[in-house]
Amino acid sequence: MRVRRRIGGAALAAASVLGASACGIGAAQEGSVAGKDTLVIGVNKDQPGVGVRTPAGGYEGFDIDIAREVAKRLGVTGGNVTFKEVTSGTRQQMIKNGDVDLVVASYSITPDRKAEVTFAGPYYIAHQDVLVRGDSTIRNVRDLKDRTLCQVEGSVSYERVTKERGIAAKPVPATGYADCLDKLTKGTVDAVSTDDLILAGLAAQAARSGGAQGGTPKIVNAPISDENYGIGMKLGDTDGCVAVNKAITSMYQDGTAQKLLAKWFDPVRLKYTTTVPQFEGCE
Repeated sequence: MRVRRRIGGAALAAASVLGASACGIGAAQEGSVAGKDTLVIGVNKDQPGVGVRTPAGGYEGFDIDIAREVAKRLGVTGGNVTFKEVTSGTRQQMIKNGDVDLVVASYSITPDRKAEVTFAGPYYIAHQDVLVRGDSTIRNVRDLKDRTLCQVEGSVSYERVTKERGIAAKPVPATGYADCLDKLTKGTVDAVSTDDLILAGLAAQAARSGGAQGGTPKIVNAPISDENYGIGMKLGDTDGCVAVNKAITSMYQDGTAQKLLAKWFDPVRLKYTTTVPQFEGCE
C-alpha cells in the first residue's frame, strides 16, 4: 500500500541539480565518480528487501536496484559495476580508504558523517520504527524502557532511542540486522529499532521462515525520526555528487524510483513515499 507524503518537490530538487550543474561536470574533477568507467559500490548483505546476499552469490533489494540505476545513468553498466559488502561499522572507512567508489546501503545522512564523506541525495527518506514479536505489548518507543533492544555497531538507530529520546533500553550487541532478527525471533531481545524499510524486509523474512518465538514479528507503526538515505562518496567529490543527484532526479521523473518501491515494499504493505526528496546539497 502506498501513500504520497510531501517530502520535497521534484521541481525544487531538479532545480538544485540544474543549478549545481551550471558549474559544469563535463570535465569531471580528477578521481570523481562522475568520470569513472568502472564503479565499486558498497552494499549491505543482510537486509532483506533492501540489500541482501543471495544464495547464488549475487545481491538483491531496493538499494541494489537503486545502485544499478544510478550507475547506469552515470554511464557504467554490466560487468563494470562491482558490489562489495559493507556494514554500518565499515562503510565510512571503506569510502575514505578508496575501497569503494559509492555506498548505497541504507546510509543515513548525518552532520557527523558529512564531515567525513560527501553525500548525494537523499534518494529516499525512511522513518525509524520498532519491530517486535507478534505477542509483544510494546506499542511505541516509550515502551522500550527497561526492555532489551538490539544494538548494531556503527548504526545510529540505537542512539536515536536511548540518547535522543532518553529511553533507558538495555543494549544487546549484534553484528547486523540479520543477527538482530535472529535474536528477536529466539527471544534474546525484546525489540529491534531501525529504518522502516529494513524492518519491513526483516518482518517479511520472518513470516516466510516461520517458527518465531512469540509469533511473527510486526512493526508497531510509531515512527520516531526521518532517515535521509544518501549515496556516500569520497569527501569533496562535488562533481560526483551533482551527477548522482541528477541521476536520482531522473529516476523519480521517469517513474523508475516509484516502480522499485512498489516492487520491494508493496508485498509487505509498507506505507512509503513516492515523491522525490529535497536534496541536501553538494557543498
